[in-house]
Parts: sequence; C-alpha cells; structure tokens
Amino acid sequence: MLSGAGWLTGASWDVETAPPGGDFLEAYRPDSDACLILPIRNPSAADLEFLSRLRETNPCLPCIVISDHVAIADAVCVMKAGAADVIDEAASPDLLLASIDLALEQSRAARESGGARRDARDHLAHLTPRQHEIMGLVLAGAPSKNIAADLHISQRTVENHRASIMHKTGCRSLPALARLALMAATARPLSERPAAGTA
Repeated sequence: MLSGAGWLTGASWDVETAPPGGDFLEAYRPDSDACLILPIRNPSAADLEFLSRLRETNPCLPCIVISDHVAIADAVCVMKAGAADVIDEAASPDLLLASIDLALEQSRAARESGGARRDARDHLAHLTPRQHEIMGLVLAGAPSKNIAADLHISQRTVENHRASIMHKTGCRSLPALARLALMAATARPLSERPAAGTA
C-alpha cells in the first residue's frame, strides 16, 4: 500500500512536503532532479487546472498522481492535464518507484532537448531578419533565382546571404541547416514568410 512517504525515504529519496496548489507553483525552484507526488481522490477542476499550470510553468518537473480506485476516465483526464502517470493507492511501492525512475529519465531527456534547442536558437540569433526570411525560403526548396524575383533583389545578393547564413550557423550543408532550423523551430513555410523588404 502507498501509505505515507516513509518507504520513499528508505528507498534513498530525499522527501519534502510541498505547499498546496498555487503556493507550490510560486515556491518551487528547479535546481535538481525532482518528481512531484500528488494525492488526488476525485480529480476536480482545480486539480486539473493545477496540473495544467504545472506543465506550463515547470515542464521538466514530472508529476505522478496517486489516487484510490482509479477510474480510466479520471486517469485519462489527469494525464491529459499534465500528469506523467497515475498510480492506484493500493499498488505496491515498487510500482511507484518504477514510475518515478521513468518520469525522471524522461525529464532529463526533455531538459537535454531543451538545451539543444536553446543552442540552435543561439546559432540562428546571429542572422538578420532578411537572412531568416531567405533561410525559410531556401529550406522550403525555392531556388535562388525565384527567391531573388520574389524579394526584388539580385540573385547574387541571395547567394551572398546564403553563404553568410551557412557561415553564421556553422552549417556545411542544407540538411544540417534544416536540422538546426527544425531544432530551433524557426524555419517558416512559404505561406508564412514576411512581406518583401529591402536587402
């Protein structure tokens, strides 16, 4: 039975009691691996709102909900709201420990992915607005000649911008540039490109 946190401490976890609801969201500061264990009997609107806010404010902090007699519909609701897992109160401690381990592993992967995304954005931050525009068109498959015509600039200017984009981002090929742009989520399709401006 999952009664109390004594066995969690015995399993070499540092256990802290957190303030309820919004107070926790205000007080929590991410500084290490952590997993929130949240007891919920019947998920209320306030519980679902808390989980949603937790996911928005601390996306790398997993939350495992413990409930008694978990209904499938309730489990689906809390997981859609942001819970990493839902464990029945009558389950064995080993099940929760395994769930914590998995949640922490996924959290670390998310943080690493976030770091890679920040690095990609840092690389692209050196591009001018025009270079971002041209990069989006290049990655959409538009030839330099067409880009020049669309933007009312010379083809040579387009080629100079392309060379500068590759230099600033450190990419040696278009596939590498595409991966970088995808990671940074900055590449835009043709339909979303800004209006033509000056070179």
